[in-house]
Amino acid sequence: MKLKGKVAIVTGGGQGIGRAFSMRLAQEGAKVIVADINKVNASHVEEEIKRGGLEAKAVFVDVSNEQSTLDMANETVETYGKIDILVNNAAIFSTIKMKKMEEITGEEWDAMMNVNLKGVFLCSKAVVPVMKKQNSGRIINISSAAVYLGRTDYIHYVASKAGVLGFSGSLAREVGEYNITVNSITPGPTYTEIPRETVNDDQKQRMLNMQSLKRLQVPDDLAGTVVFLSSDDSSFITGQVFNIDGGMNIRI
Repeated sequence: MKLKGKVAIVTGGGQGIGRAFSMRLAQEGAKVIVADINKVNASHVEEEIKRGGLEAKAVFVDVSNEQSTLDMANETVETYGKIDILVNNAAIFSTIKMKKMEEITGEEWDAMMNVNLKGVFLCSKAVVPVMKKQNSGRIINISSAAVYLGRTDYIHYVASKAGVLGFSGSLAREVGEYNITVNSITPGPTYTEIPRETVNDDQKQRMLNMQSLKRLQVPDDLAGTVVFLSSDDSSFITGQVFNIDGGMNIRI
């Protein structure tokens, strides 16, 4: 129970990778705010956690809306009295239509940035004042290993996730004096229960062939690093990027 007594917020916690994070943090003893724009999904995860005798609460959040992120932070403090951990996981991904740059509209670009990048900014901005008062906190931002590949056909997604890395490094310097750590994770292709029309068996095999470890990546492959970065074991690590992609990209 590495996180016993801790309070964690997981955005996009109602499905996919976010669900796995919510479940694992709860199993490690954290009280988890399952924050999602789909309150029904978040409630299902809350119920699943509670069935295991653990603690969680579903909260609605639109990460692209500043007032909504402030409401999320306020509800967390009202419920549990503090905020120790923020996992910025909410993102637009599964619904992306593969397009060349010239086919992507300005509206599509803005929608991607509003959730994937502005959302990380707004959620962090909402919780940092609480963490400063506590003189402690952990912020974990989920980027993507796609930033290392120069992936085509969803350049707005890749750009948004690259922005998360720059934001994380700068924020780590800003809040370090308050014992708040800020780190990023860059997952490789991670397969969840969420269907993606743009992924077929041939594409899966091509990505698998690029990996050093020859199996498909699943959400639990990421959850251990989230626990580590949330715990006291990582108290002197900040401003870093943890690449978890089965050795698709070898970072030296």
